[in-house]
Amino acid sequence: MDLGPVEYVVIAFPGNRFNGEIAPELQRLVGNGTVRILDLTFIKKDADGAVSYLELEALEPDEALVFRDIDGEIEGLFSEQDLAQIAEELVPDSSAALLIWENSWAATIAGAVRRAGGVLLEHERIPAPVVEQALEAAG
Repeated sequence: MDLGPVEYVVIAFPGNRFNGEIAPELQRLVGNGTVRILDLTFIKKDADGAVSYLELEALEPDEALVFRDIDGEIEGLFSEQDLAQIAEELVPDSSAALLIWENSWAATIAGAVRRAGGVLLEHERIPAPVVEQALEAAG
């Protein structure tokens, strides 16, 4: 099986204001084969600094409702150390969504590179503001 590049993101929500607007976009990306969700975990830190960790299946039904149609293999790829480190960086009264996805759109080219004996030497994301500035300068 070919496997595309796998990435993770940590998205913080100051004031624990997660409204679920991200879920429909994740559903669209999964539905059209752009990404495959491998892990999704939530961290909540209350105003006193107490931390709780929630996997998708442990969310309250009303919280999990926005993710009900997201297909994925929620497997616990984040380690306890990963979660503790991210929780430490969160300010009190905030939360974070931790997401690991495979860029499934790139699986076939990644497989072809591997079968051809190619080795990935470097992969880096260029921040959107840098690209926007370069495009404006070139335009």
